[in-house]
Amino acid sequence: MKKQIGNTLALYPMPLVVVGTMVNRKPNWVLVGHVGIIGHDRVMVSLAKPHYTNQGIKETGKLSINIVDQAMLPLADKAGCISGANHDKSDLFSYRLDDSGIPMIEQAPVVMECTVDDIYVTEGFESFICKIDRTFAEERILDKHGKIDYRVLKTVLFEMPTYEYLTTGDVIGKCMSFGKKD
Repeated sequence: MKKQIGNTLALYPMPLVVVGTMVNRKPNWVLVGHVGIIGHDRVMVSLAKPHYTNQGIKETGKLSINIVDQAMLPLADKAGCISGANHDKSDLFSYRLDDSGIPMIEQAPVVMECTVDDIYVTEGFESFICKIDRTFAEERILDKHGKIDYRVLKTVLFEMPTYEYLTTGDVIGKCMSFGKKD
């Protein structure tokens, strides 16, 4: 028997990312555990309204989504512990600016460069609907077909109710294989 537990968001864990944008002509980084896929070329990044980073995203209309792996987790966690409004986080990571001036973390194994299409506002949050312009991936995590191999990448996941970090696990099957069995 199932127990009713309220309107609990039960879609965790989520991939952990660091979002980068320019704020007042300086790179700023924020740790984000609320990202989502809304199409094959669109993602959503949801941030609490008071985040300093939101100002830069709205001003530039651009952001980078830097996927966190275990090696970069200590700095990524730090990006979530301090506010850019009170501390200059521009030198927290080694970075490069893309052609449009958006900062991308050098240590991130995968980086998506995005343009904001729309902002969906709810109570306390601004959700940035973004078009993925380009994706960059370290060669070491690509398979022989040039696709990201998530068994190699080992993305860090965030689980909100316990505030714990997890990592991706073992392969348990191929998509659409179980339903084809007689």
